[in-house]
Amino acid sequence: MNAVANLANLSDERLLIEAAQHDPSRFAELYESNFNRVYAFVVRRVSNREEAEDVTAEVFHQALLNLGRFQWRGVPFAAWLLRIAANALADRWQRAAKHGEVQSPDALEQEPGADAQVERRAMLFQLVDRLPADQRLVILRRFVSQKSVREISQELGRSEGAVKQLQFRALATLRGQVRSDHE
Repeated sequence: MNAVANLANLSDERLLIEAAQHDPSRFAELYESNFNRVYAFVVRRVSNREEAEDVTAEVFHQALLNLGRFQWRGVPFAAWLLRIAANALADRWQRAAKHGEVQSPDALEQEPGADAQVERRAMLFQLVDRLPADQRLVILRRFVSQKSVREISQELGRSEGAVKQLQFRALATLRGQVRSDHE
C-alpha cells in the first residue's frame, strides 16, 4: 500500500471513529474492519478456538465501552484494539495462575517472528473477505469451521463437485493475490 493510500485510509478511519463516538451504532463498521486482525492476534495466544472467540468478544465489548475515551493519535485503530487484547489476555493468564491453572504467557511463549505471522494471518483474512460471497462462504466453512465438503454441499444445497470448484477458485484467487502483494 502506498503512502497516499495509507493516509487516506487513516483519515477515513478517523472519521469512522468520530462517528462511532457520537453514534455507537456506527461501531459495527469498526468491528467489521478490525475483527479479523484482533481474532488472529488472540487465536495465536490461546489454547482453543472457543477461548479465542471469548477474548475477541471481550476486546470489542471493552472497546465499545471505552470508545468515548479514545483519542486519535494518527495510529491505526487496530493498535488500540490489540493493546486491549493484550491486556485481556494478561488478565486471563493472571486469573488462571491464581487458580493453579498451567496456562501463562510463558507457557504460550511466542517463537521469533510470531508478530509477523499474526500480520500475515490478518492479511489473509482481509483477502478472504474480498472473495465473491459464495467462495468466501466455502472457504470460511471449510477452513475456519472445519466442515467437510459434504457438509458444506448440504448446507448450500449444491453438489460436492460445485463446492470443490468454489474452493478451488477461491484458493487460486487467494494465491494470486498473495503473490501480487509480495512482488
